[in-house]
Amino acid sequence: MNNIIINRITQGYRTVEFPSDKIQLPEAYRGRPVLNQDAADEDVQKVASICPTGAVNLNDRTLDLGKCLFCGKCQFIKQNFIIFTRDYRMFALKREDLIIKDTLKEPDTSSLKSIKKLFGKSVYLREVCAGGCNACDADINVLNTPVYDLSRFGIKFVASPRHADGLVITGPVTKNMELALMKTYDATPSPKFVIAVGTCAISGGIFRENEEVVGGVDKILPVDLYIPGCPPHPFTNLYAFVKFFK
Repeated sequence: MNNIIINRITQGYRTVEFPSDKIQLPEAYRGRPVLNQDAADEDVQKVASICPTGAVNLNDRTLDLGKCLFCGKCQFIKQNFIIFTRDYRMFALKREDLIIKDTLKEPDTSSLKSIKKLFGKSVYLREVCAGGCNACDADINVLNTPVYDLSRFGIKFVASPRHADGLVITGPVTKNMELALMKTYDATPSPKFVIAVGTCAISGGIFRENEEVVGGVDKILPVDLYIPGCPPHPFTNLYAFVKFFK
């Protein structure tokens, strides 16, 4: 016990101030992408041909962030169509808003007043891994650590859907998890909301064409919040949660 106390004193205050302009992510981090519509057709075709999930549409020169893996393959070839910034602020309230022609716009959260009125200053979430690789789950779990401290915003995770106000879902929803997910949703009291975290939960990701997956949460459940990424950075999740609820 003494060692724990000594370590805590030595480490000092570790919680990150949020929101803050001081947050600097590593240069290798790939955040909100920006598209150059003045790029040559050849560059767009190069990016589209190398994208493993078909996130780039050649006809209207758009990028579907719900399919993008942020893998960076397009950054390793010579092209002038897409670059990734270090901006972690990414979320959408509608699936179609993730299809961008320049960059992802900040959603209008004024329509969320009813949610804030319903749930007040505290929200309880139940997290469900619907067949993912656990990367998204790991970056959700760290939100409960002293560094991110999600609970300071009144947002907490619970063990039972019967105690939850909404579901946070990861993974492409495998056929083996489909029934379990539906039962979890039915067990969550109404009114409730659904949050799809990560590319797999939004579109199925690299598993979207597999016969053993549903291919995205919104194929079977209504989704109220989409958080893109593979996986989304903890700051991305934190930002989306706080904006959605607060």
